[in-house]
Amino acid sequence: MQVTRIRSCVSRILRPRSLGLKSHLFDGQEFVQKFNGKKIMFVGDSLSFDQWQSLTCMLKASLPYSHYNLKVKGEVSTFSIKVICNLAPCFKFLSLLYVEYKLSVMLYRTPYLVDIVTEKKGKVLKLDSIKNRNAWKGMDLLIFNSWHWWVHTGSKQGLDYIQMGNKVYKDMDRLVAYKYGLTTWSMWVDNNTNAHNTKIFFQGISPTHYRSQEWNSTSGTCKGEIKPLAGSKYPTGLPPAVGVVKEILSSMSTKVTLLDITILSQLRKDGHPSIYGLDGNQGNDCSHWCLPGVPDTWNEMLFALLILKLRKSNILTNFDDCSMLVVAFLFMVFRLWCVTFRIM
Repeated sequence: MQVTRIRSCVSRILRPRSLGLKSHLFDGQEFVQKFNGKKIMFVGDSLSFDQWQSLTCMLKASLPYSHYNLKVKGEVSTFSIKVICNLAPCFKFLSLLYVEYKLSVMLYRTPYLVDIVTEKKGKVLKLDSIKNRNAWKGMDLLIFNSWHWWVHTGSKQGLDYIQMGNKVYKDMDRLVAYKYGLTTWSMWVDNNTNAHNTKIFFQGISPTHYRSQEWNSTSGTCKGEIKPLAGSKYPTGLPPAVGVVKEILSSMSTKVTLLDITILSQLRKDGHPSIYGLDGNQGNDCSHWCLPGVPDTWNEMLFALLILKLRKSNILTNFDDCSMLVVAFLFMVFRLWCVTFRIM
């Protein structure tokens, strides 16, 4: 599959069977049927990229005879897939009877969700500003994410100053800044989305594995790790950012579903690219994830949560498609019968 930056390692997929999702493993055909003609957008940083890339690959892998296209324009990458389902592939005279499904899965790269503006003094992160986000509007499904870049410091950080209102700071407590920024994002969602037209998720906090003492090991980092942690709890507990996310989501008037990926991802200290990432032996990536791997499990969860809802609200979708095909089929049979006996 021709998708940019596929990570050069393979990690075993651990599906969340213990979460009661065993009967809802990913089904690409059902996914495109339920979201036929819809637009899905992942909004966030490189962890959103991981999940977006995972979903596009899962769709293509589960629908090998589909047609797809990938376009990149500015901050937006768009993966479009089209599936043609023939009513009776074994009978050539029925080849004109088919249903066509189309779906667009997009990625909008913005590491902080709020604005970061380049000024004379440098890059300024504006905690109370979200402008020119029309690309987020009109989506049928939005999956937001942000945290990874908020903790970067020194030469790795993507900002020079932080601004809140009229006050400009050289730096501030990043967790406090994150809460301010996420509050601004929540206000944008409340004011610019319609829950009846758009389903909204927040990806949750993706953990890193740079300190092996967190899992009671002396290995140093994720480098060389080949097995997940046993059990269902991480020794040091949840990152503080998880509490901020849950607090903000609970205060919103718009329903936003938390895709709670943190704990299951914490257990996967073996799932990172490490020295097999983009920087090779010069780096040690314990932040992002191998594909196939952990993000596939995130998408299994997303699929399960979506399908459980859609099966209740759109239970007649597939019936309607089939009904149209059956009517067309019966009409064709009737026409053939009429022509045979010269009635019409």
